[in-house]
Amino acid sequence: MISTTPRPPRLDFDRCYRALAARDTRFDGQFVTVVHTTGIYCRPSCPARTPKPENVDFVLTAAAAAVRGFRACRRCLPDATPGSPLWNTDADLAARAMRLIADGVVDRDGVGGLAAALGYTERHLSRVLTAELGAGTVALARTHRATSARILLTGTDMSITDVAFAAGFSSVRQFNDTIREMYAATPTALRASVKNGSPRRSTAGDGISLKLPFRKPYDAAWTQYGLASHAVPGLEHWDGTTYRRSLTLPHGPAAVQLTFHDDHIAVRFDHLDMRDLGAAVNRIRRLCDLDADPVAVDRMLGADPMLGPLIAANPGIRIPGSVDGPETLIRVMMGQQVSVKAARTRIGALVAALGEPLPWDDEHLTHLFPAADAIAADGPRVLTGPARSIAAITAAAHACGQHMELHAGADASNLRADLLRLNGVGDWTADQVIMRVTGDPDVLTRSDLVIDRALADLGAAAEITATWRPWRSYASMHLWRRQLAHLIDEPQGELS
Repeated sequence: MISTTPRPPRLDFDRCYRALAARDTRFDGQFVTVVHTTGIYCRPSCPARTPKPENVDFVLTAAAAAVRGFRACRRCLPDATPGSPLWNTDADLAARAMRLIADGVVDRDGVGGLAAALGYTERHLSRVLTAELGAGTVALARTHRATSARILLTGTDMSITDVAFAAGFSSVRQFNDTIREMYAATPTALRASVKNGSPRRSTAGDGISLKLPFRKPYDAAWTQYGLASHAVPGLEHWDGTTYRRSLTLPHGPAAVQLTFHDDHIAVRFDHLDMRDLGAAVNRIRRLCDLDADPVAVDRMLGADPMLGPLIAANPGIRIPGSVDGPETLIRVMMGQQVSVKAARTRIGALVAALGEPLPWDDEHLTHLFPAADAIAADGPRVLTGPARSIAAITAAAHACGQHMELHAGADASNLRADLLRLNGVGDWTADQVIMRVTGDPDVLTRSDLVIDRALADLGAAAEITATWRPWRSYASMHLWRRQLAHLIDEPQGELS
């Protein structure tokens, strides 16, 4: 029997029902609708007839719906949406846990590994997740695996067995049982259900192509400029339309290719161990900030008299993300007080000297970013520049390899304290790392010359920035974009 457990307090019934009645796509991924009369759950924009208010309820996650006995709607596919912006914009334990669950930590290290990464006991973590999201750790991880499996079943031609293990299931039997329970269909039937819809994207060789959706609007020019201008030779490549880079993943290296479209990013992974697919997708979503809620951000910042024109000119700006915490820290430190071009050259030399060579031939991608332990051991021999800077970078690498938790689930305040204890890391560097690695939406980088100049040009006092909470990271991006408009609006040609 389907239960009617009360809604978590953060969901307002009337607001959610209005979004459901309007089939408002902006709320897809922010909550799901459970329909008691049919026993299914849907996304807010489901095209089916709107159920009566007395027959519906709203929960934050698909897992919360599943543990109550509801099944996913096969018409609107409620898991085929951008991820919840709560996982990015909230700094609480539940959001940090979800970021790591999406990265596959539970699949690789179990519930104990997730709890250890977050610094809590398994019991406390499960209690918090159940209270906040309506489901415990195991249920949330299970739903994430089922979502990954459905995407692969309906979006690729991978074999059923390969899909099972790529999604993180430990056996085909477990996979079959979960899919039946979640979707009321066998994996084969679920795949066949798309035969009258869009064609599946085939896998070629050892590569796999997927579409990663995002909420509109999306300022792709800003994201592309950031990726292109900072592309490190040997590690990354931009050809004018497509960004490529190598990735260090839990089960081995891979290469990824990104091409931007109006409503999604086309992604191709090559040389990927399929056990890493979930982690790889999650890291690309974070790199491009695909799960943000641009409407909420732009509505709030656009009401500011100074920022309003900037928001109107370039809606949907995103925060630059990170595919690896230690890499981001080292790159930010190596970019201090030098030009972007000089930083690319300096980082490229480090990659060539200490990065692990890729086990395949590629004209542009040749190495992985060096491991923290390698930089700590051999950095003094390879790095160039002031001795103090070299010592600071190698010490930071040592900290990453030994004790510092530098990942998407890190607590921002604790991470800031850890970073500021490192020699050579001040407020500017700490702000950059926290914003990119944790996705903190409320970082206004201190001692940033570009932001200071933008504020001065606009005739604004620094005190005004307090009114931009909790979206100061996005406000920072608009200020940066204003100052760099002459570069962003020009075509980004191939970088050597």
